[in-house]
Amino acid sequence: MNRIIWLLIGAGLSPLVAAANLTDTFHTAQANDPAYAAARASYRAGIEKLPQARAGLLPQISVGASAIHNNTDSSAFGQLDYTTKTATIQLLQPLYRKQSYAQYAQAQQQVSAAEAQLSNADQELVLRVAQAYFDVLQSQDALRFVQAQQAAIGEQLAQAKRSFEVGSATITDSNEAQARADLANAQAIAARNDLDLKRRALARIVGKPPGTLAVLGNTLQTVAPDPANLDTWIARAEANSPQLKAQRAAFNIARLEIERNRAGHYPTLDAVASYSDIRDQNFGSFQVNNKSTQIGLQLTLPLYQGGLVNSRVREAVANQDKARAELEDTRRQIELNTSQAYLGVTSGAAQVTALEQAQVSSQTSLASSKLGLEVGVRTTLDVLNAQQQLYATERDLAAARYAYLLSGLRLKAAAGSLTEADLAAVDQLLIPAR
Repeated sequence: MNRIIWLLIGAGLSPLVAAANLTDTFHTAQANDPAYAAARASYRAGIEKLPQARAGLLPQISVGASAIHNNTDSSAFGQLDYTTKTATIQLLQPLYRKQSYAQYAQAQQQVSAAEAQLSNADQELVLRVAQAYFDVLQSQDALRFVQAQQAAIGEQLAQAKRSFEVGSATITDSNEAQARADLANAQAIAARNDLDLKRRALARIVGKPPGTLAVLGNTLQTVAPDPANLDTWIARAEANSPQLKAQRAAFNIARLEIERNRAGHYPTLDAVASYSDIRDQNFGSFQVNNKSTQIGLQLTLPLYQGGLVNSRVREAVANQDKARAELEDTRRQIELNTSQAYLGVTSGAAQVTALEQAQVSSQTSLASSKLGLEVGVRTTLDVLNAQQQLYATERDLAAARYAYLLSGLRLKAAAGSLTEADLAAVDQLLIPAR
């Protein structure tokens, strides 16, 4: 194998290097993207709200110990100098605390919100990776089209100069070709800069410079959304969108916050038990050791707290109104995103088909212009215009294909059903880099 590789290199060829596809790039981003890492850390923090709230309903046990030196001058016992040792253990079991019940219900909603936010982060990462990946491919295509245009213009420029030298053409043809060549050179510089920026944008997500990427094939079979009904997709989005789930949980948390603050007027009831052991209490000529056990119920009824509870309730009601408005705003945004993605798929498929036909027509037009130039019924400018039209059509066709694929991913993300399997489906359309 090594001998074959060296033979390939010696022949001016490079051995094949596996190109990373969309799924490979996504896996790398999962391990290295800081925004996704932050979302996972936020999820781990969010699920801890439940055990914290549950602790308010469980027994609370504490132990204490002390050793206190006493120096007392008593009229009854005279000068006393002794050390008192005390050990205590206390148990408190909440029996009725309305605030703790509401806080536990809030914690359940907070866990639901954390799960929905992580799911949304997963889907957002898929979309960000796909967008950055296709941006690189589109920039590569743009550079390739410009370079092909440079080569074609160079041929026309050389031909125009030869024709001028033999007197079969005017200097105008050479000037036109030279102007187009200069413009193509400027466009090539801009295309290289754009490609470098797009690769850096992808590197920001995956954590390292991207290597060779698999590219989209020359043909793309477009399909209609399944099901082909916008209302069905909107209904799916309203039922499954992780953004909506997180916002619904936020509204429920705000609603339960009203209940929790109103509980500030409610009594609390706890079961309490304690045991204490006090040694070496000095009473003049004798010392006393005391051991005591206490068991009972403790009821606390708040009467007046300076209007604090009522103020907190009003604050919570206002926050609930805010959460309700944000929920409705999110629902409308999800509906809009779903509609845009659905129309992006349907109109994108039609646009791809139209541009494919336009590409065929532009190729025919270029061939006709070249033939016309040979027989003297077309000018160099006509050929240059036809070439520019062909490359512009090819560039637009490539962009339309990427937009169509991204719209399909966005539609599934809006409906809350975007998974890694959808990336694998796109990978089936990719081929090794040319």
